[in-house]
Amino acid sequence: MATGSSKLAVYAALAGNLAIAVLKFGAAMFTGSSAMLSEAIHSLVDTGNQVLLLYGMHRATLPADEQHPFGYGKELYFWSFVVAILIFGLGAGFSIYEGIHGILQPTPIENVMISYLVLGLALLFEGAACYLALRQFLAEKGDLGFFAAVRQGKDPALFTVLFEDSAAMLGLIIAMTGIFLGQQLQLPWLDGAAAVAIGLVLAGVAMFLAYECKALLIGESADPQVVESCRALLNGDRRVVRVAGVRTMHFGPRDILLAADLDFADVLTSGEVEAATAELEIKLRENFPEIRRIYLESRSLAPS
Repeated sequence: MATGSSKLAVYAALAGNLAIAVLKFGAAMFTGSSAMLSEAIHSLVDTGNQVLLLYGMHRATLPADEQHPFGYGKELYFWSFVVAILIFGLGAGFSIYEGIHGILQPTPIENVMISYLVLGLALLFEGAACYLALRQFLAEKGDLGFFAAVRQGKDPALFTVLFEDSAAMLGLIIAMTGIFLGQQLQLPWLDGAAAVAIGLVLAGVAMFLAYECKALLIGESADPQVVESCRALLNGDRRVVRVAGVRTMHFGPRDILLAADLDFADVLTSGEVEAATAELEIKLRENFPEIRRIYLESRSLAPS
């Protein structure tokens, strides 16, 4: 399931995007700006995306049942993937379409100060939401670099919000620049060009998020350090001769399945092997609380 920190970041982004969308739609009506309308659609799509992420978080907490014996943790990954598709299809697609229309049929922007005011307020809202998401992300990434933490991260809700907010801030700057240059240079088509640029930014972010969510959705292993630590713990037991085939898979940000093949000493009786297996499971759970399901199989392993 997702952490409480990621849920807080999603709620903050939801509140900010909803308020910003209302402001932008109002400004687009008064100014006729293509870039402003693109930004309004962008914020509306982001608002819907946060609702879907919250829904995915809720579904991920449902207990396991007969049809889903491993639980519903991967629902978060599925809905995060849907969010990436929506960013690409609705956010990027509409922005590029509106931008091309603005380039081919440019119209002068009216009441330009309203655009600047709304974009400035939107930057404040988005900046606050982005700061909160970034702070939570930095707190969880540890010593990893930024992009390495994203690549190895297992909580798509948090990095999806972070990249959405970052794209939103970049889009606001592009929109403001397009409106300003269009006014100063008397080239109204630059407003449409800004909308196209916003769409390309959203398309890039969407493809990156879709790639990351796909890896989690089809089954991504735990962090290599966690896997090696589990292997070391199992190998450290004097009753274990050899450990092979340590396999892990994430069913959620804090929900890992671990399966391993163990070759126990031949002198152990079947009862002693069962007792050793139970003790090792307890040690794994104590040292790695995120490992929820453990399958240790005793078998004879050929040395290699």
